Amino acid sequence: MAAAQSAVRRALLYVPGSSQKMLDKSRGLTADCVAYDLEDSVTPGRKEDARSNIRRFLERPKASGIKECAVRINAVGSGYEAQDIAEIANVPNLDTIVIPKVNSRSGLQWAVDFINHKRTYANPEGTSPHRVKILALIESAKALANLSEICKTTSQLDGLIFAAEDFALDLSLTRTPSLTEFLYARSAIAIACRAHNLASTIDLVCTSYRGEEGRRTMEEECLGGKGLGFNGKQCIHPDQIAIAQKAFAPSEGEVTWAVRILIADAKADEQGRGAWTMDGKMIDVPVVGKAKALVSKAAACGINVDAVREKWKDQEPE
Repeated sequence: MAAAQSAVRRALLYVPGSSQKMLDKSRGLTADCVAYDLEDSVTPGRKEDARSNIRRFLERPKASGIKECAVRINAVGSGYEAQDIAEIANVPNLDTIVIPKVNSRSGLQWAVDFINHKRTYANPEGTSPHRVKILALIESAKALANLSEICKTTSQLDGLIFAAEDFALDLSLTRTPSLTEFLYARSAIAIACRAHNLASTIDLVCTSYRGEEGRRTMEEECLGGKGLGFNGKQCIHPDQIAIAQKAFAPSEGEVTWAVRILIADAKADEQGRGAWTMDGKMIDVPVVGKAKALVSKAAACGINVDAVREKWKDQEPE
């Protein structure tokens, strides 16, 4: 199976739509993805205001530091979802819609169909209309049991997000610093994303964000999630963005290793060598494939890969 098309969401920050101040502040952020929220961070009495705030905000020119603008709507069945979609579906700078509490294929399909119905397209030349991307939040035992069917719902589905707090509530779990109580769920979500070629698998929120302890906890959780196969993390505070984006980007050592592999492999191919070594280790097709993926990810993360190539241009296969 080919690798999923790269969609860099190392950090996904939630910004409450009910706070005009926080919406305005978000314009100064540098982030892969900002999800303007209509759900958990907005009280019932502020839903209407939040919709209007987000619509007006996304009608303005897109902030240069934000790669992707998303909106998290309310869950299907909440009674708010239809109004959410109707209000924000056609705003010009909307890239992605985040759908919470996705428990089944049917619920997700309804949301996607309604979104596509409400969207209008400026299509004077008859080209194919742009379809908004979808991210689905996995928050319950039922959702976990239905992962495969959820992943097959629509080609617009671009990734899954693990909502640990709601999942813990559903299973009567107590969150611990080790996060071992979420190991099965997190592993299942990461594997499902890869199996169904979804671009993003976004890990749980780090609830600690204040001071040095919060930073250390965030770093540890990011590295733990990366080790399970996640390629991004939800953020609830702007200070968490840089930590997540560094953790989920290839490290300097990884980029150097990958570039050396690709330079040496090209030379080995010219020499007609099917097997070769570097640093005393045999290099085969899967290793070269991993190196290519790392270099592609590094470039998408804004790392100067060309400078690394120049430094190692004389690398030879052993």
